[in-house]
Amino acid sequence: MNNKLHLKITTPLGIFLEKAVDEIVAPGSEGYFGVQFGHTPFITSIIPGVLTVFSNESQEKYSIHNGFAIVDINKISILTEIIEKPEEIDKDRAEKAKKRSEIRLKEKKEDTDFRRAEAALRRALARIYTLK
Repeated sequence: MNNKLHLKITTPLGIFLEKAVDEIVAPGSEGYFGVQFGHTPFITSIIPGVLTVFSNESQEKYSIHNGFAIVDINKISILTEIIEKPEEIDKDRAEKAKKRSEIRLKEKKEDTDFRRAEAALRRALARIYTLK
């Protein structure tokens, strides 16, 4: 019996990844969640964070940004704006983006777009944590 979960990740550029996996752990709007074969169906939003894919005793990590996950008993479809492999991430650039965002949030200037600064910080942290 095949107890693999069919994972399909799609971006505006097309299919990023499609394969059978044992489990995924993803950053949802209510916190990180895990999905294995046989999971109860649900739909949730994805926020910036680390997507971990477990397959055949190994794991792969990706930096994922905003999107949605649609879970069924034997499959999960993830639709996301951006997903990056660790080798695609520029660590120095992510560290600089993190520092810029933290400074904007600490300064509390009247013209600062705090939502944008917080979103930039979450994206930078997702990239940094993917590399760890």
